[in-house]
Amino acid sequence: MRIFLALFFAISIGFASTNDFESEFKQPQSVFDPLSGYNKMMTSFNDFMYTNIFIPTAKGYAAVVPETGRNVISNFFDNLKFPIRLINNLLQFKFQGAWDETRRFIANTIIGFAGFTDVATSYYHIPRHDEDFGQTLGAWGIGSGFHVVLPILGPSNLRDMVGFVGDMFTSPLYYVDPSEAGLGAAVYRDFNNLSLNPNEYDKFKKDSVSLYPMIRDAYEQNRAHKIKE
Repeated sequence: MRIFLALFFAISIGFASTNDFESEFKQPQSVFDPLSGYNKMMTSFNDFMYTNIFIPTAKGYAAVVPETGRNVISNFFDNLKFPIRLINNLLQFKFQGAWDETRRFIANTIIGFAGFTDVATSYYHIPRHDEDFGQTLGAWGIGSGFHVVLPILGPSNLRDMVGFVGDMFTSPLYYVDPSEAGLGAAVYRDFNNLSLNPNEYDKFKKDSVSLYPMIRDAYEQNRAHKIKE
């Protein structure tokens, strides 16, 4: 499962290039969508919230906090996701990926001042290997199930919703006491990430004739692409 914004980050970051995305997007795929009526309604609600509240607020935040500071914050939270990436690389028998992620965590934690600086990428050139439990279930041959759009959180499917539970229990933020502080940190993490690319959503949807099927198909194809990697 991904928050509404994360879809667009995934599209812009997850694909190696625009050509890769276009190639994937041209491939027709049937999406099991028995909740299409509800999903269209919820997509409209999320679009309203995103366009009128989240993006303007993120732009205001970006005007106050310098980009360098926001990148440092993003690096710190990304480093905290190490357990999720490590476990899911191991569960998919991607041992090189697990080793690279371990090296990245050690380098960023020790040399990069607790993860605030991503020296693993900038200095040591150690590649990332993003994996989550939804991808692991897909790699094990479990189908995506029906598509569903969640309030605020955005597009998902039955498999990714189950995977999200595993991601949640593996994240260090889940064990922050009190739990409200951990939830607040997770919300702030996603909001800070939004401020780094506040115009991506508008770029994504500007040429869309129908927003819901475009987001649905992009999400499902992006997840299928990541599982195949």
